[in-house]
Amino acid sequence: MTRDEIYARLNEVFRDVFDNQDIKVSSSTTAKDIEGWDSLIHISLLSAIEAEFDMEFSMGEAVKMKNVGDMVAIIEREA
Repeated sequence: MTRDEIYARLNEVFRDVFDNQDIKVSSSTTAKDIEGWDSLIHISLLSAIEAEFDMEFSMGEAVKMKNVGDMVAIIEREA
């Protein structure tokens, strides 16, 4: 799976979770960039991403993620 494919799938997940079709994530996207991205939504987001990519983030990975680029790097390793 290429990075472009990962980002395309992540964009769909983010759009579904936040119910906002205008969202377009990049490697530098953080919670500060998306309205409504709080700790409760973060859990739903991670769960939706895990389901989309048929993988699980470890607690350590989830805590260390600083932006979407970190998330993509983990997905690449798991894929």
